[in-house]
Amino acid sequence: MSVEIIRLSAVDELAAGDQFPLYSAANGDARRTSLTLLTEYMQNQITSQDGMQTQYAAPNATGFTLTVAPTVAGGDVWLRVTPTAGFAAGTITLPALASSVDRQEVLVTCNQAVTTFTVNGNGSTVEGAPTTLAANAFFRLRYEAVFHVWVRVG
Repeated sequence: MSVEIIRLSAVDELAAGDQFPLYSAANGDARRTSLTLLTEYMQNQITSQDGMQTQYAAPNATGFTLTVAPTVAGGDVWLRVTPTAGFAAGTITLPALASSVDRQEVLVTCNQAVTTFTVNGNGSTVEGAPTTLAANAFFRLRYEAVFHVWVRVG
């Protein structure tokens, strides 16, 4: 560990804009990156045994909107939603039409109730999406490229 780094003051909590030092093999020198970029990179690397990439969201207010991030090559996504409480309203926005891939799936799990729930197709149609979520509810959508539609399959 570099002497300069070990002499720095420690922090008790991290913020999205916090910076981390790293060695960039691509550039051949020391660089820095933000916690936000590091978190995004790590989420894109997380793949469960079933091939799904896990994305996490913890909304803390009613009226939340979450966006399912596009994955490498249109891979399947498990969106794990853990709100801080049950909320009156929430929306999930699916990957954009241009980045959706035939037979791609999105699995959504939620551990709190959401009374009015919306699934935004982001340029595609959505068939059979739930309009409310009970605590510990889940659903699965599969993309059908021919008709540009996300269809509920579970």
